[in-house]
Amino acid sequence: MHKLGISVYPDKSDINEVYAYMEKAASLGFTRIFTCFLSVPDDERETYLKTTFKDFMKKAHELGFEVAADTNPEVFKLIGASPDNLKPFADLGLDIIRLDGNFGTQGDIAVTRNPYNIKIEFNASMDAGVELLINNGGNKDQIIMCHNFFPERYTGLDFDLFQEFNAYWKELNLHTAAFVSSNNEHTIGPWQVFCGLPTVEIMRGLPIDLQARYLLATGDVDDILVGNYPATDEELEALSKVNLQAIEFRVDEAEGITDNERAIMYEFAPHWDRYDHSSFMLRSSFARVWFKSQKSVQDPTVSSNVSYQVTSQSIPYRDPGKPVFTKGDVLVVNDNLAHYRGELEIVLTEIPNDGERNLVATVKPEEIMLLDFIKPGHHFKILK
Repeated sequence: MHKLGISVYPDKSDINEVYAYMEKAASLGFTRIFTCFLSVPDDERETYLKTTFKDFMKKAHELGFEVAADTNPEVFKLIGASPDNLKPFADLGLDIIRLDGNFGTQGDIAVTRNPYNIKIEFNASMDAGVELLINNGGNKDQIIMCHNFFPERYTGLDFDLFQEFNAYWKELNLHTAAFVSSNNEHTIGPWQVFCGLPTVEIMRGLPIDLQARYLLATGDVDDILVGNYPATDEELEALSKVNLQAIEFRVDEAEGITDNERAIMYEFAPHWDRYDHSSFMLRSSFARVWFKSQKSVQDPTVSSNVSYQVTSQSIPYRDPGKPVFTKGDVLVVNDNLAHYRGELEIVLTEIPNDGERNLVATVKPEEIMLLDFIKPGHHFKILK
């Protein structure tokens, strides 16, 4: 099950503003919070944990959040905790300890076997020896994985390496999380670097919902967390609307498309690539079945969600003004190939325009890589 989360840094922000941000996120269905103990100055950390943070945890739990905090062995010492004694963290109400640093194999195993049901979150952006811990007695039920975020530009994870790590964690059947980054001005994180806080470098600067859609499209990321604080209301709302069950991408409509073609693209759903997959295109055949059936558009078994004025089963040929279709072109089969009329196709490899398909849209350039994640049978949705 996927979860959405935010990051907050109560030691660096007005606490009432933090609470208002948490309330907004909670109202949109966000259920995770990341925060950091490591950035609190050493001489302030003990007071912060025993006062501000305890009140913060109470508020977070009232709003239904699960809270993870970045810690290390020094924080353990400061509050009187040890690998065999996590009661000080339990007294704070902490749900997840993100372990930055380690206590050696036996110490880390002990941490995962705490009796307080505190989950231990290891760094998913490197091989942290988690498999070794599991094989030597670590409690897999209390181990989860979360990637780093990267404040410095050009230092975020390579996307291919990110996918390799996640595939490995999923082989171990471990829950995963990764960070997207707000593009809001003047956001903060644990440190004085302000270039955003994504996990994957190529996601830096992209719209926040698109970052999430890329991470989810890989199929091996469970939770999406906003790394920097605060995201805008619009960004939180955009994230809350991301489809967690299907790959979604945005398009630019072609000129002159008809209501028939819009209905096929947006509303004859769900789209999924046929199991007899072609390397040249994705093929979604649901609309073709309706156009071939010649049933009334009012028939609820085929078109209950169609709001466009579909008055005819005809799709006349329309000249797209280009001799070749290229990757990302969204096509609808027209009357010149009547047996397949209405089928929606998305070009993966360049094909000639033979007059049998109308160009109805083109996938936005920054989203075109999402097509590579749509496998035979996978659902996808085209966003207006």
